[in-house]
Amino acid sequence: MQSNTSTGIPFTMRVKSFVNRSPARMAVIIAITLYAFTIWRVPTAFNSGAIITIIMLTLLLSFASIGQTLVLIGGGLDFTIGAVMSSTAIITVTIMNGMDGNFFQAFVVVMLVSILIGSINGLCTVKIGLPPLIVTLAIANVISRMQFVLTGGSPIGRAAPAFINTINYRFFGIIPSLALYALIIFPLVFYLLNRSRYGRQLYLVGNNPEAARLAGMNANRVKFLSYVFSAMFAGFAGMLEAGYRQTALPMGLDGYAFTSLIAVIVGGTAFTGGVGSYTGSIAGALLMIVLSNMLTTLMLPLPIQNIVMGSVMVLLLLFYNRRKAVRQ
Repeated sequence: MQSNTSTGIPFTMRVKSFVNRSPARMAVIIAITLYAFTIWRVPTAFNSGAIITIIMLTLLLSFASIGQTLVLIGGGLDFTIGAVMSSTAIITVTIMNGMDGNFFQAFVVVMLVSILIGSINGLCTVKIGLPPLIVTLAIANVISRMQFVLTGGSPIGRAAPAFINTINYRFFGIIPSLALYALIIFPLVFYLLNRSRYGRQLYLVGNNPEAARLAGMNANRVKFLSYVFSAMFAGFAGMLEAGYRQTALPMGLDGYAFTSLIAVIVGGTAFTGGVGSYTGSIAGALLMIVLSNMLTTLMLPLPIQNIVMGSVMVLLLLFYNRRKAVRQ
């Protein structure tokens, strides 16, 4: 008699195996389950407005997660993403100041500032060799304090009405116009990771930097570029957030540094480098937004929401990030 090997495997082992094989799919399943639970507890949570809000916030978080995905795959870590987003949002509303026609000027300044920050991150972590966790946290702290110096701690300016419309308009009353940005950004990121020479080198450098060097690759250059690209994508995400919120506050988006990191890891990108996908990061962003939406909809006190969110994040990290490094 032949034994059924699948029935001999404990359920928890099968679940972990499924997560390791398809973390993005698992993240989507958990997100759907949490939303179903939310609807069961609060039936009014199932409406077009709530669904559109979830889509909008998921897209914004997925944009913010691009840079973290690139840096983590390359074996680094970037905690300046939130600070960059807050800063570029302030720059956007300051230059636009509620007037149409200044998008190009705002975009150029945002990109220049982002490239500068990304280059500083790359210089400190790659060229000098400082620990990415410590140096990016320190740089993020400096950037955040500069926001208060420049604004006095108060919101200044306003995004241009036309720019706001390109983000918040709803086609047929349902599809947010922010999705048009996704139609451009998502294919660009997928190409960058999966089809470009840089993407192939990034995976190899994150997996085994020594092997990459022996293959003739400039590992430091690849890592340096990952920090620059991270800041550039974070800068543009900050612009989009400014259009979505219509204004900007100092440190108003700094929380994205932590949230994007969790979304990327839940989506299957490993701390050890060399493993990950942007599809997983999008799925992880969806899970984070649905979880936050559930806690808000259930009208739990804010301290309880923070405790639950933090506890769930720790559990998800323990569950998702137990795979061995590929280089091992």
